[in-house]
Amino acid sequence: MEKILVGLSGGVDSAVAAALLCQRGHKVVGGYMKNWINEDDIPGDCPWEQDVADAQAVADQLGIEFRVVDLTQEYKNRIVLYLLNGYEDGITPNPDVMCNREMKFGVFRTYAKANGFDAVATGHYARRRINNDGSVDLVEGTDKNKDQSYFLALLQQEQLADARFPIGEIPKPEVRQLAQKFNLPVAAKKDSQGICFIGQVKMSDFLRTYVPDRPGKIVDLEGNVKGAHQGLHLYTLGQRKGHGVASPYHGEAYVVLEKRNATNELVVAIDRPDTPGLYTLGCRIGSLSWTNEPITSACNLEAKPRYRCERQVIRYTPETDSRARITFMEPQRALAPGQICALYDGEVCLGGGIFETIFHDAEPVVPESLPSY
Repeated sequence: MEKILVGLSGGVDSAVAAALLCQRGHKVVGGYMKNWINEDDIPGDCPWEQDVADAQAVADQLGIEFRVVDLTQEYKNRIVLYLLNGYEDGITPNPDVMCNREMKFGVFRTYAKANGFDAVATGHYARRRINNDGSVDLVEGTDKNKDQSYFLALLQQEQLADARFPIGEIPKPEVRQLAQKFNLPVAAKKDSQGICFIGQVKMSDFLRTYVPDRPGKIVDLEGNVKGAHQGLHLYTLGQRKGHGVASPYHGEAYVVLEKRNATNELVVAIDRPDTPGLYTLGCRIGSLSWTNEPITSACNLEAKPRYRCERQVIRYTPETDSRARITFMEPQRALAPGQICALYDGEVCLGGGIFETIFHDAEPVVPESLPSY
C-alpha cells in the first residue's frame, strides 16, 4: 500500500478520489493547495475559505489527516505571471494546463515527496497505463464527456509516475452516486468553473486588474472601422460575443479574426466557413513536451487543438527537438497562438505543445502518405 497525498479541492471529484483510495487500503492524507487569495478585490467569487472548510469536512468524514499547503507565492510566479505576460504579448495562454504541470504535479508533488509521500492523487478524469518496461502512459478517462487528458498533456514521465487518478475509470454520474454512498458532505456541491484555483472570476475582470486598458479600433478585413476595443488582451481569436460589433445580417455574427499588436487593431469578420483566415489546416507548435518517449520522425497522429474537441487526424513533422509542424486533415477554426495542442495515439495522450504560428496556405493532409505512429 502507498502513502498518498490527495489534492482535496473542496469539490466532489477529489473527495471521491480520496474515499476510493481509503477504501483500497492506502494511507491517505488530504491536502488543500492554497494557491490564491483575492487580495486585489477582483469582481467575482473566490471561495477559497469555503473550499478549505469543505475539504476539511471531507477529511473528517473519511477519518484522514488534513493539511493546507500554502503555495500562493509559487502560484503567482508560475501561473499568474505566465497568464499576464501571455496576454500582454498578444497570445492566449492556458492556465489550467500550466497549473497541472507547474502546481499540482509540480510544487505540490515536490512538497509531497519531501514529506515522505509515495504519490499525489487528484480527481482528474484520466487514466494511467503501466507498460512492460515500467514506463507510464497517460490515457483518456473512461467518461469521454469528462475526459481531462488534454489538461494533463504537458506532464512528463516522472510526474506521471507519481500521479494517481482514482476516478479515471468511473463515469461522472457514478462519481456523484459514490459521493452519496460514502456520505461525503460535498456530494451535491456543484462543479467549479473559472480560472484554475481562482474561482468564479471572469478572465476579463482578472486581466483588467493587472493589465492597463489600451483602447483601439475594431476594423473589418477591408479596414472599415466597426467599433472600439479597450485592449487586445481582453479578446480571443474566434470570439463571437462580447466584442460589441453587431452583425448586419440576420443569423450571422462577427468573430474576432486577428489581433494586430503593431497598430493596436482588433480585426473582425463575419463568421463563415469561407472567411479568410478563420479556418486553417496547418500550424507550428513549440515547447514540445512528451509524457513518455518523444516522437522524432514524421508520422500520422491525432491531435486535440482545444479541450472540447474530438481527436483530429494530423501529419506530424518534427523540425527540432522542441518544435514541429502539424497539418490537419480537416480545417480547424480559430487556432490561437499560446493555446495547447495535445497529441494522441488513439486514447493515449503522447504529449503536447503550444501553438506558435498558424499557416493559412497549408495543403490538406493525406492520411496514407505517412506511417502511423
